[in-house]
Amino acid sequence: MKPVRLNIGCGMAVTEGWVNYDNSLSVRLAGYPGGVAMLLKAMRLVGGEQAGYIDYCRRNDVRHCNAVKRIPHTDQSVDVIYTSHMLEHLDRTDAARFLSEARRVLKTGGTIRTAVPDLGKAVDSYKENGDSDAFMESILVAAPPLRTFGDKLKLLATGYRHHQWMYDGNSLLKLLNENDFSNPEILAAGETTIPDPGALDLRERADGSVYVEAKKP
Repeated sequence: MKPVRLNIGCGMAVTEGWVNYDNSLSVRLAGYPGGVAMLLKAMRLVGGEQAGYIDYCRRNDVRHCNAVKRIPHTDQSVDVIYTSHMLEHLDRTDAARFLSEARRVLKTGGTIRTAVPDLGKAVDSYKENGDSDAFMESILVAAPPLRTFGDKLKLLATGYRHHQWMYDGNSLLKLLNENDFSNPEILAAGETTIPDPGALDLRERADGSVYVEAKKP
C-alpha cells in the first residue's frame, strides 16, 4: 500500500508524491474559478504576488488545512508528516494543538519531521557581527503595524504572519518530548529516518534551519 505522507504548511515548496497543505487565504481562493482571483486583483483586494500564488496553488493541487484545528485524515492513517518553517508562526498553545493533531493522524511508529529557523544560528551571527537590527530583522518577531483600514482587513483575513516563537535544536527536542513523541533527534541537512522520502527536500532552507525528527510511540 502506498504510504500517506503530508507536507503541512508547504507554501510554494510542494513535494511531488505527498499531500501538500497550507492554511493561507490564497489556498481557499484557489478553490474558486480563476476569474475570482482576477476580479479581486482588478479591485486591488489582492496584489500581483498573491494572485500568482493563488494560480500556483490551483496548478499544484495545494489543499487547504488549518492543522491547529484539524488535519483532514482519520486516526492512525498517516505514515509521515513534514512541516518546514511553520511551527514558528504558531504560539505555544497552537503548537501543542498542532502536534496533538499530528499525533492523532500518524500511525504508530510514524514519523514527524520538523524544520524551523534555528535561533542558535541567528544568535551566533549576532555575536559575530554585533548588528542588533539585523538580528531582529532575521528572527521576524515584530508584528507589522496596522496603519490603515486595509491593513486591518488583511490581518482579519490572513492573521499574523510574523514568528510567534523561536527554537533551537534542544528546545525543539523538548517540545516534541513534552507532546508525547518519542526518540526525537536533531539531524543534519540531507539526513532523515524516513524510508524512501521520495522528492522531499531534505535540505530545505539549510543555511538557517534546524531539523528534528521524532516518532509516534
